[in-house]
Amino acid sequence: MSLSGGCVIAGIGQTPFTRGTEKSTVGLHLDAALEAIADAGLKPSDIDGVMPNELAGTIAEDFIVNLGLENVTFSSTMRHGGASLLSAVKSACLAVHTGVAKHVLLVAGRRGFSQQRMSKASEGTIPPHPLFREFNEFESPFGNTAPLQWFAPAAMRHMHEFGTTSEQLGRIALTCREHANLNPRALMHDKKMTMEDYLASPMIADPYRKFDCSLETDGATAFVITSAERGRDLKKAGVPILGLGEGHGTPPTSMTHKRDMTKVEGIEQAGKQAFEMAGLKPRDISSVQLYDAFTWVVLSTLEDLGFCQKGEGGAFVESGVLGLNGGLPLNTSGGLLSEGHCSGANLLSEAVRQLRGEVEPNRQISNCKNILISGEGHFHEGAVAILGRPV
Repeated sequence: MSLSGGCVIAGIGQTPFTRGTEKSTVGLHLDAALEAIADAGLKPSDIDGVMPNELAGTIAEDFIVNLGLENVTFSSTMRHGGASLLSAVKSACLAVHTGVAKHVLLVAGRRGFSQQRMSKASEGTIPPHPLFREFNEFESPFGNTAPLQWFAPAAMRHMHEFGTTSEQLGRIALTCREHANLNPRALMHDKKMTMEDYLASPMIADPYRKFDCSLETDGATAFVITSAERGRDLKKAGVPILGLGEGHGTPPTSMTHKRDMTKVEGIEQAGKQAFEMAGLKPRDISSVQLYDAFTWVVLSTLEDLGFCQKGEGGAFVESGVLGLNGGLPLNTSGGLLSEGHCSGANLLSEAVRQLRGEVEPNRQISNCKNILISGEGHFHEGAVAILGRPV
């Protein structure tokens, strides 16, 4: 039994990305949810499945009470870090495919600047992951307390083994910024950046400079997933979900314990599953929307998904292939690095807009057929989705 093409994304909703808001995280989620439901041509009463996001700390009852949902038959929360949203898409499809639910609402994002800041995770701004005990016991006492510090050793190891350079990481940051400059929704829409600006930005955790790190923003994004059959009767043509995959790093603990620090093992596993389910190869992908919490994660993901060989990611990103006219456009909204950090949900919403043809003409991917989206978690967990053109 294959899930490929059986479910569609029928509606999307997104609040503005800001640095400062009077709304609570739940308030942001409700705004995005109502927009997604309306985008699908549905009413809140049509929603019978709810999947809150781990990093937001919300629960199903927040939506049941505030949206007046009376017929919820399915709810679940994935604990998969930055891969949680795409893992939730897979669970939502399973629920729809098996008849457990008809229309599932997924919401992600938070007050990521005003309150729940990842840079202050050690202060309790984000609900603790059970596996954080590894950090709390063995690494936090020595100052390893924030995500960029957890991921810096992997980037440094890649540089040591393969000669990857800061300029190559900077090329990823610049590509995302160039795309954000074309996107009115992006927090960095009017803020241009050069390689000189990138190299002059402060070193935060070697080799990561300030512009290697994703933004901290307030905002939320929501989706409604339903069956392809039901989607044909809704307001807009549903965007088909062709491939899905999920993977976990080995062991699923501290970065320094990994068998191979130079790869995102969960992404590699998830990519193989998603390509197999979709019946596609990397050469069939029109664009990639890759989880870019840090620039090196993008470079490694490109290698681990088979768009280039391991160790060749630096030369690959330098080739210009990731630009809008380069053959494999990357993070065309600006991504987490330059649009906003929404737990990766804005990567998925951008893919839906591109496939619907709903983005600004100057950043619309020509002949866009299939888009791959990735999510990456705290411990090299991974999730991948492949979407196709609406039919």
